[in-house]
Amino acid sequence: MPRRALVSIIVVLAALLIAAVLNPSPERHRQKIRDAVAERSPLAGALGLGSLTAFASNYHSLVVASYTTAGDKTLSVGFLGMVFVSNP
Repeated sequence: MPRRALVSIIVVLAALLIAAVLNPSPERHRQKIRDAVAERSPLAGALGLGSLTAFASNYHSLVVASYTTAGDKTLSVGFLGMVFVSNP
């Protein structure tokens, strides 16, 4: 196997390993959902609707990325330690 191909394979494997290790946890997703709901609507945050939404969400891991859903709607997507919450 040529040296260049071996280096490329090692780099790709290292990137996948880093992505898997940094995959956001379910709790990180839920915290970001709570924060986003409170930021978008202070009243909803005060009433705890963010916590209710986060509690009702289902976490799905794809090893190098993850997402949460509520029903058939995707609430958040995570990759490399970052979580992005979708707009309602």
